[in-house]
Amino acid sequence: MSKFIHLHTISDLFRLLKLEGTSQHPLIAVVDFSKADEHMEEETKVSADFYSIMFKNYAKNNVKYGRKLIDFQDGNLICIAPNQVIELDGEIEEKENMLGWGLFFHPNLIRATSLNDKMKDYNFFSYEVSESLHLSEKEKQILYDCVLKIQAELQENIDVHSQAIIVSNIELLLNYCTRFYGRQFITRKTSNNAVVAQVEKILSEYFRNDNQGLPTVKYLAEQVRLSPSYLSDLLKKETGKNTQDHIHIYLIEEAKSILLSTEKSVGEVAYALGFEYPQYFNKLFKQKTGKTPIEFRNMN
Repeated sequence: MSKFIHLHTISDLFRLLKLEGTSQHPLIAVVDFSKADEHMEEETKVSADFYSIMFKNYAKNNVKYGRKLIDFQDGNLICIAPNQVIELDGEIEEKENMLGWGLFFHPNLIRATSLNDKMKDYNFFSYEVSESLHLSEKEKQILYDCVLKIQAELQENIDVHSQAIIVSNIELLLNYCTRFYGRQFITRKTSNNAVVAQVEKILSEYFRNDNQGLPTVKYLAEQVRLSPSYLSDLLKKETGKNTQDHIHIYLIEEAKSILLSTEKSVGEVAYALGFEYPQYFNKLFKQKTGKTPIEFRNMN
């Protein structure tokens, strides 16, 4: 039977990793994994009330996040939002030549800052582990420098400037992650193009078959085995349109075909496409084409 651990505070994290002493700040910590005891019972599941950003170049534990395992040995970075669950196995490894660090911060640290509003834009916090960030040596050093600046600030006496400096360095690190993910999308262009083609095929087949309801972003992501956030970012990078945009394009094209090739009422067209309410179909069609379904039919 698996064991479940939920970490409410940074202090809980220190106790879990058997780190000596206590965190220098109640809402944020930088952890050197070479100094931590990461051994867990078999199939231990862990979640936390805080954000976790972890880099390793070794596989101390196999980590499962979502449905997939992550191999840290290539030097991967994963970003985990509060209340997400990771699963650890009980494997023990020697700690020779290991490099690994973790940055953990509670939402309350950034609650009254501009970064709080920007967190929703960092989609990589909801990516699957298999979509983790593969870093070059230069990129590893850039992120590590950000972490060292945060750690240095935590070792200073807290004053009125401390929070602003710490939060600005967290934001800098997250902005670099956004840049490096952009690079990763580019270097994986061939495989990304295959995903785009797969999405288009799935949508085409979906509307050819007699499916119930509208296709969703979650449905498409499951079909191509990616997280919804990663799929949308990938499509946006490759085509300029996110997943929902692609769904709408196919909906409108299918609607046009039905309107011009049949005498179905607008309501019947809406229900045939999977809309629960014809009013929503009317609104979407006009938003995308500039005309109502009736106006489009009459003009053509």
